[in-house]
Amino acid sequence: MSSRAETSPLATVSLPAATCPVESAEPAPTDAALSVSQQLRRTGHWPTLATSFLYFDVSFMVWTMLGALGALIAPALGLTSEQKFLMVSTPILAGAVLRIALSLLVDRIGTKNTGLLAQIAVMCGLLMAWQFGLSTLGQTLVLGLVLGVAGASFAVALPQAGRWYPPHLQGVVLGLAGAGNIGVVIDHLLAPRIAATWGWQAVFGAALIPLGIAFLLYAYFAKEPPGVVKRKQLSDYVRVLRERDAHWFCFFYTISFGGFVGLATAFALYFKDAFGLKPVHAGEMAAFCTLIGALGRPLGGALADRLGGIRSLGVFYSVAAGALVVAALSSNLWLCGAAFFIASGAFGMCNGSVFQLLPQRFPKDINLMTGLVGCGGGLGGFGLGMLFGFSHAQTGSYTSGILLFAGLCVLALAGLGLVKFRWRNTWGAMCLARV
Repeated sequence: MSSRAETSPLATVSLPAATCPVESAEPAPTDAALSVSQQLRRTGHWPTLATSFLYFDVSFMVWTMLGALGALIAPALGLTSEQKFLMVSTPILAGAVLRIALSLLVDRIGTKNTGLLAQIAVMCGLLMAWQFGLSTLGQTLVLGLVLGVAGASFAVALPQAGRWYPPHLQGVVLGLAGAGNIGVVIDHLLAPRIAATWGWQAVFGAALIPLGIAFLLYAYFAKEPPGVVKRKQLSDYVRVLRERDAHWFCFFYTISFGGFVGLATAFALYFKDAFGLKPVHAGEMAAFCTLIGALGRPLGGALADRLGGIRSLGVFYSVAAGALVVAALSSNLWLCGAAFFIASGAFGMCNGSVFQLLPQRFPKDINLMTGLVGCGGGLGGFGLGMLFGFSHAQTGSYTSGILLFAGLCVLALAGLGLVKFRWRNTWGAMCLARV
């Protein structure tokens, strides 16, 4: 495609992985006089940004679908507490692993072709589940593996949008593309209602409608990002993992994205079990708690662009830790819901901040690192979901699991304290964006 021959602001540089771009096709002094919205219109390709958001939105919706339906599926299949959370966490784990596979595929056949193939695979899986039904835990886990392909869309949508824009807009651009995780809110609002009318297996068929619309719009409007991308091998992941900063980014995102998606998939089951809510009402509470986290991602990226990613992460992790402690110790539904609302929002803004820093540190390996860091985030979501199930199975309460995850937020703060001076005085000193 001809667009691949164009020059990208990120593709024009040739620097070591430990430095940031010092040149841009859009001079920073000129751009500084423009608003962010003006800069987005002036640079890049907004139809690709919009359809990348839409693709990620519907993909995230079906990725977390079993979480939204968990309170209905679990009693129908007679699942135990641990089996319930294994069911809702399996798509998260599969998405984590498959992100690396899709990241490698992006380098070989392009972001757009990879995105189209992934959407077809997910639609086929949902069609089979709708037509033939699910009657055992094993069948549900197989569907969860297929839905993991939707979760892996993260490794497609973000680099497809990000590679169109210069370094100083990466936080807001990747935040906007990543805000497609609002699909989980749609899940919790609509899936229980559709299930109440036509049965929970009908939800799989209903999901094909927005998936089909998004597929057509993405196929028509999205364009392959400019620049030539080097094909990466599994050995390249090993090479990048030799960089200690790669481990830090994975760690930070494991906690932030793991916190957001882990909570999002557990909320419906949690509110049903802990407060005795009916599935529809549990879904409404889950949607309420998740909404700010979904919308917070672009806000977190924009704030990181303005204040610096490290400072923003410190604030957001602190807020998340405090809110989780309140949620764990509260027996009041609305106080608990408000605390989870704040925690989810903080995790969402953390996600945007991490991806504001990532392209500054790894400008030449953004595709690779998106898959790698996204894998870490998915593993965190799986771990949190299983932590909920294990806590409830062993103690009859979710309190210990929630408090343990609050402790991980404190560990993230300690990690930031260890790296912030080195980051700011090495690669951060040469960045066009705030670190």
